[in-house]
Amino acid sequence: MTDIIHRVGIKAPVSEVYKALASVEGIADWWTQATSGTSAVGKTIRVRFESREGEEIGSMDMIVKVLDSDKKVHWHFTEGPEEWIGTDATFDLHVEGDHTIVLFGHRNWREAVEFTAHCSMKWAVFLLSLKELVETGKGRPSPNDAKIDNWN
Repeated sequence: MTDIIHRVGIKAPVSEVYKALASVEGIADWWTQATSGTSAVGKTIRVRFESREGEEIGSMDMIVKVLDSDKKVHWHFTEGPEEWIGTDATFDLHVEGDHTIVLFGHRNWREAVEFTAHCSMKWAVFLLSLKELVETGKGRPSPNDAKIDNWN
């Protein structure tokens, strides 16, 4: 099994970071504008990625596994790219001084492939969007995110 992991510090209260991770509206403000569903344990959230011209690039469905206020958000992917099905995204939060630290993991990939590298880089882009959202009030969700290669 392979995991993607990242750490980012956000200069904001942990409650604000949690809110951006734990709500459909928050996810739409930092990951992809085309986010729908219900953010509650056992419920499904759907994220769609579109080109700037509105063409769908991809989508994923995830079941919310854990919402532990100001501490943890955990999603389990059930639909999307084959490599994502059965994987988990975790966001563990803690405070260090005036920063909320987000320890992110996209866990349980069957193997490390070129798509894993692409997704690792895109997660970094979107975690920086999360940081911008919480620190400044405006993130860069898809389709307005940084494009890193010919796959997006």
